[in-house]
Amino acid sequence: MPIPLVNSIASWFLKKRFHQIELFLKYPNEVQNELLLDLITIAKDTEFGKKYDFDSIKSYQTFADRIPISCYEDYQNVIERSRLGEHNIFWPSPIKWFAKSSGTTNAKSKFIPVSYESLEDCHYAASKDLLCMYLNNNEDSQLFTGKSLRLGGSKELYKENGTVFGDLSAILIDNMPFWAEFSSTPSSKVSLMSDWEHKMQAIVDETINENVTSLAGVPSWMLVLLNNVLDTTGKKSITDVWPNLEVYFHGGVSFVPYVDQYQAILPKKDFRYYEIYNASEGFFAIQDQNNSNELLLMLDYGIFYEFIPMDTYGTPKEKVIPLSEVEKDKNYAVIITTNAGLWRYKIGDTIRFTSLHPYRVKVSGRTKHHINVFGEELIIENAEDALKDVCRKTASEIVEYTAAPIFMNGHEKGSHEWLIEFKTPPKDLHRFGELFDSALKSLNSDYEAKRYNNMTLNMPKINIAREHLFYDWLKQHNKLGGQHKVPRLSNNREYMDELLKLNF
Repeated sequence: MPIPLVNSIASWFLKKRFHQIELFLKYPNEVQNELLLDLITIAKDTEFGKKYDFDSIKSYQTFADRIPISCYEDYQNVIERSRLGEHNIFWPSPIKWFAKSSGTTNAKSKFIPVSYESLEDCHYAASKDLLCMYLNNNEDSQLFTGKSLRLGGSKELYKENGTVFGDLSAILIDNMPFWAEFSSTPSSKVSLMSDWEHKMQAIVDETINENVTSLAGVPSWMLVLLNNVLDTTGKKSITDVWPNLEVYFHGGVSFVPYVDQYQAILPKKDFRYYEIYNASEGFFAIQDQNNSNELLLMLDYGIFYEFIPMDTYGTPKEKVIPLSEVEKDKNYAVIITTNAGLWRYKIGDTIRFTSLHPYRVKVSGRTKHHINVFGEELIIENAEDALKDVCRKTASEIVEYTAAPIFMNGHEKGSHEWLIEFKTPPKDLHRFGELFDSALKSLNSDYEAKRYNNMTLNMPKINIAREHLFYDWLKQHNKLGGQHKVPRLSNNREYMDELLKLNF
């Protein structure tokens, strides 16, 4: 199909879709309330709907009073029943697909239900919206002259009892419409290979002679792939391999630690980065502006949002609020109700609103991935902003990192221990540590208070990780590729002690 015609079709779809987007931009809370009541009506005859008498719920307040907040442990038994072929438990349409999450709960994999509605009206709808927003902001784009290099999970799809489970990316690729398959690379066969290390080289071999115009995938693993491309081709920059490459759509982990490394191998001045916020449970937000780190919360994908302010999270004063009550620059845990039958479900992420008109957000971390052993409330966003600042001041580059508390012992004060794998280490590790400590103080007043005169916390302890330590750790745990991530911050020393043992 000629590119002008493709752009015309995309432009027509864009204008049609923008009318719907304008509706939730103008009436966000009304759209969300109507969506909630629709979900309740659709699911009123399910086992879950009958248990909580959905038929009599006519307002958000009744819904909030009646339905408890849930987590995966609360859903585990009914999800297992659904995987065995039972229907109409928590959602009326049959659940055929289950996204096997890289996270673990009580050492077991999570299987997140993916309904037909969530596949079509959330995940695929978001993919189309992302392209539309990008094309609207970049009218000179040549995106459709080539292909999108997608980097999905390394898990195969497994079938049991008439249901299918695997990485969300594998489910999306397996059900992808023909037009998307035609415009993507590598082939589905290579994309769904289970052996990550063989798959990486297979992707390189299959894509280096394609006209790749966009990239899509998790930053950490995409960087591994792009470096393999350079090793294989002998080229100095990725644009020498794919001269028409113009945008990287990324999500899954924070991009902050990887910015400089991408700019080094993608030195194209007008190259664009577009961030997305999605998970196995749904697609939540999209960057809708060029050169922005704010994400537009998408309010009509069949997901109803609630939030818990992190200053009350997990305490007797914990409070759950709807979208209409959020405030700017506060951290919130995200609660979702979805068109796949998750009702008031904690996804484990924390976000911060950067704008309320429209609702734009930044992902600030995970409810479990922070350090608050000494009242310091250190979140991933603080850590990554501080590391980025210090790396620039010391001309160093980071590959991966993790941090954990050093607990108080008698008269010994506590501190934070950091294990950092550098691509380019600092010349003076002690100065790096001092600058890092200062940066954290400037970003987090709670941390600064605990560090005042070493009153509660001593200086952070920084260890240099050997090359490939984190990769080897992920491989040892069968977690290479896809959405698998190194745990950044933890309130215990489980990951740290295990990694230190491997660090030889």
